[in-house]
Amino acid sequence: MSTPGTKKILALVSDLLFSVKITDAAKRNGMQIEYVKTDDDFLEKVKHNPTLVIIDLNINTAEPVKMIRAVKENPERKGVNILGFVSHVQGELKQMAHEAGCDQVLARSAFSQNLQQILRRYAGSMGF
Repeated sequence: MSTPGTKKILALVSDLLFSVKITDAAKRNGMQIEYVKTDDDFLEKVKHNPTLVIIDLNINTAEPVKMIRAVKENPERKGVNILGFVSHVQGELKQMAHEAGCDQVLARSAFSQNLQQILRRYAGSMGF
């Protein structure tokens, strides 16, 4: 259950290693996290206007670029912050995500290394 004022993260991530890291960083920053793995689940949950959406651009159970575009083209959701991560060798996918409206795309290694600070920034925007 969510408590009023709690910052929420919606994550379209299926990689267990990244899920554990994201969950740990979210807890350390007093944020709640909800994971989804399919387009339908994502589109349903993003309606709740999470503080941050994290998308693994390499997820194979969804169409991440299409989901980014769907969020950013919706006037009620276009202010949602979207952070994507991708293999550093996939420059074309990174570009496609940016063009779809992804606010920030990081290499998987940079995402993993800086996750704690990234979430601290989003949690701190409310004075945590």
